[in-house]
Amino acid sequence: MFSEDFFDLVLNFGEDWKVKKVTVNYQLGEVDVFISYVGLRAECPTSKEVCVIYDHRTNRRWRHLDTLQFKTYINCEVPRVKSSVGVKTVSVPWSDNYERQTYLFERLTIDLLKATKNQTQTAKLLRCGFNVVNRIIHSSVKRGIERRPKDAMFTNLSIDEKSFKKGHSYVTVVSSPLSGYVIDVCEGRDKESTKELLENIVVPEQRNNVETISMDTSTSSAQRMWKAYQSSVAEVFPKTKVVHDRFHLIKYLNDAIDKVRRREVKQHEGLKNSRFVLLKNKENLTAKQQIIFEHIQSANYQVSKAWQTRENFRDIFGSPSTEEALSLFIKWGASVLKTNIKEVIKVAKMFNNHLKGVCNALVERFSNAMAERLNGKIQEVKSVGRGYRTFNNFRSAILFFHGGLDLYPQH
Repeated sequence: MFSEDFFDLVLNFGEDWKVKKVTVNYQLGEVDVFISYVGLRAECPTSKEVCVIYDHRTNRRWRHLDTLQFKTYINCEVPRVKSSVGVKTVSVPWSDNYERQTYLFERLTIDLLKATKNQTQTAKLLRCGFNVVNRIIHSSVKRGIERRPKDAMFTNLSIDEKSFKKGHSYVTVVSSPLSGYVIDVCEGRDKESTKELLENIVVPEQRNNVETISMDTSTSSAQRMWKAYQSSVAEVFPKTKVVHDRFHLIKYLNDAIDKVRRREVKQHEGLKNSRFVLLKNKENLTAKQQIIFEHIQSANYQVSKAWQTRENFRDIFGSPSTEEALSLFIKWGASVLKTNIKEVIKVAKMFNNHLKGVCNALVERFSNAMAERLNGKIQEVKSVGRGYRTFNNFRSAILFFHGGLDLYPQH
């Protein structure tokens, strides 16, 4: 059914590698192609010397692309050469020496993983074991990281956390807001692991080039995590500006507005069904929502004053300098105190506790918005993969799908 000449033509491994035999197992649906090295001499993979063939290893078997409905395997008794560095196994043109699948099979696996985002489904489509697909993810990520420039220069970084599994298990994700890719991930969110991660990402010679690092401000529940990130950044990048995320700053004010609304709705019927009216941008309101909004503003509720404090804070974004941002922030804080609205005052005090990072956010255009989008994409990977039991598997999955790595084998 399948001839040696046919496979010699389609495989095309070179003049020194020839198909000597093809067997078909119809019961298992498998084709085995046996390759023989016909040259008299070969290159040592270590010393690059061209040496006489010393002997041959026992037969090895590699999974290749399917031939029609048949799973196809490449078989070879790989030759060894004896050079000045000892006896070494010759490199084969279809695979890395320590792998058990060909380059083409690995490329197909990577393509299917990108399409399905699920290792189990990919393994089913390829009719191979889960461990084969999992190993390809790890090896391709390792390959991609090794191909990254060792002296890569980052001017802006983002740090965020992501829940790993049930309980209080987290990973720290460092990404680039310019490229939109994850740079690397570490287990935990403590100072030691975060500091080590940052040191590994940016070599000492390039650390002064990092201009900003964006991160979330801390609530009381995240105080320990925030201090760990802040301390790590201060030690590794002492000259870098810490910029708190604009999205989260507005989110804290939105939460305060909603708390005021829920408190006042018990006394004022006009506030019913007004949650999204107050949280949406004014220009995005529908005609019906605009009517409700104008009623709330004219009624002079506390929630309308809380809404105005958020809009006043938004107006400070884009300040030309940190000095002007600080001056405007102080005025804004004073106006918040005059409202006597406890929910908004609490947020203003939290901003004041992180004054430098907040003022930097009012000036700098970089934020954690890209990191938050990546967080959502990582959640998708986690959901489609139905969770990850080990950190190494989770890290490799994150970097595989969102690390912007060159994953494919060269051949």
